[in-house]
Amino acid sequence: MVNALIGVKILSWFYYVVVGLLWGLFKLLTRWQVKGKENVPKEGPVLVVANHIHAADPPLLGVSLNRKVFFMAKEELFRSSLGAYFVSGLGSFPVHRGKLDREAIRRSQQVLADGLALAMFPEASRSRGAKLKTAMPGSALIACRSGVPILPVGIIGTEQIKGLGWILRRPRLTINIGQPFSLPPVEGKLTREKLVEFTDFIMQRIAELLPPQYHGVYAGKKR
Repeated sequence: MVNALIGVKILSWFYYVVVGLLWGLFKLLTRWQVKGKENVPKEGPVLVVANHIHAADPPLLGVSLNRKVFFMAKEELFRSSLGAYFVSGLGSFPVHRGKLDREAIRRSQQVLADGLALAMFPEASRSRGAKLKTAMPGSALIACRSGVPILPVGIIGTEQIKGLGWILRRPRLTINIGQPFSLPPVEGKLTREKLVEFTDFIMQRIAELLPPQYHGVYAGKKR
């Protein structure tokens, strides 16, 4: 039932109107470019993982992939009726950060089981300095349980969106899409140590799509 309701909302007029408006705003107010569009699977389940710098990252990512994308969003955005309607209408569902949210994981797996695209920011919250910070294991856990391909994305430039002057500067924003990959099969029990290893593997794939100054805690790490 939950999945059916989400599907109805994301196919509504509201979704298409907002996506169209966002596309126009990014084109008008920024120098926005998308690299690696050919790497986005045109259909079928895929887990999109990206770095997180600014509140603009989710809408920017959503209009860059040429696919309908579901997002995990912090549960604070759903506390008001208006906020809940807006973010759920764009295909988002709540997640409680800082703890294992079994309901959010269940919804994520259902989205992927239905052959759709799910986007996650493994760092769980924005990096104020634009540098990668230590990621949480949620994306690796979902990837292991679902077995779907992972699409890494590097978001560059959104840290320039601040104050009012950025509108005059038209900052250069780049969405750098890498090639899909899969995690190695797990033999035996999926341990916390293995999840940390897989999380690092995912973050290193994201780091490869970013300039060196963005690498943060993943600088110098090899896959």
